[in-house]
Amino acid sequence: MTEHEYNECVTTYADNVYRFILKNLRHEEDARDVVQTAFEKMWRNRENVDAQKCKSYLFTVAYHQMIDHIRKVKRIQLREDFSEETRIENKPVSNLKKILDEALSRLSETQKSLVLLKDYEGYSYEEIGEIMNLNASQVKVYLHRARVQLKSYLVKIENVI
Repeated sequence: MTEHEYNECVTTYADNVYRFILKNLRHEEDARDVVQTAFEKMWRNRENVDAQKCKSYLFTVAYHQMIDHIRKVKRIQLREDFSEETRIENKPVSNLKKILDEALSRLSETQKSLVLLKDYEGYSYEEIGEIMNLNASQVKVYLHRARVQLKSYLVKIENVI
């Protein structure tokens, strides 16, 4: 991959990769860091990256960086201790985006990524397979299971009200 091809890849796919990572992490700064690291890795390995497959390579690296980041955050996560008197129960007003986000958060990381790549970003089964190191039939099966799980959550009246 030449410098020009790298710059073209950055221009073409930076926004897509950022949106995918941001949708998963829900934290802008962390998403920027993950995307920055993915582009940095692609730059360091540009001699080994085929310009025709830069999109797949970039999403694969970003996906793995995101998984590493999630694992790191889970290890570091601090727990706040509140006494029972100071806890406030807050049931938010029904909001479709919040409900969908809650439904997505109940999925495993793999299922969530599959749903976002297919339904949110519009990638084909083959492209998703390349990004996530799965074959197309595995992508279809995992995606079906994720959608069934989403449906079972979303049709419960207590989750919508």
